[in-house]
Amino acid sequence: MSDPVDVTVDADDESESVRIHDDGGEVEAGDATVRFSFSGTGDDVQSSGDDEQSPDDNDDGDEPRRIVDLDSVPTDSTLVFEARDGRRGVNCILHRSGDAVAAWRNSCPHQPEVPLDPGRGAIVRGDQLVCHKHGAQFEPDDGVCTHGPCAGDALDSIEISVRDGDVYLTDERFERADRR
Repeated sequence: MSDPVDVTVDADDESESVRIHDDGGEVEAGDATVRFSFSGTGDDVQSSGDDEQSPDDNDDGDEPRRIVDLDSVPTDSTLVFEARDGRRGVNCILHRSGDAVAAWRNSCPHQPEVPLDPGRGAIVRGDQLVCHKHGAQFEPDDGVCTHGPCAGDALDSIEISVRDGDVYLTDERFERADRR
């Protein structure tokens, strides 16, 4: 498969969105598991893929976890990246407030299939991130919704760190970060 596919599974009160880069995969949300194959055989889903390395895998210490230099993270919008774990990719965003940078899953808690940043940067009004579809407003430090249909909910945080002028993915759920 040449182009990645975004897959979202909604089950009970839980939603999981992933980006698939291979011919098959598996997505879990709550008690639901969806397995799929684009090759039509279903064989790809059975192999874990843990022993295979893709051409863009990199074992240079922290470099696979480096997302971007700090100066490239906007204060008036967001920057999209993908947190990867094997074949699974999660669409994420970075936002800077001064020298502090925060990262979240690129997904509105009200409707998880709606990205805050649809590809051209998220709306930032004052210091709050704003959902382009619902108008929900989120605090820039902790991602808590202060206004809108998901008030009180929070964006799904992704752990990062800033050191030596670069932003790194430190969330142990993922093995590397890719800029989109």
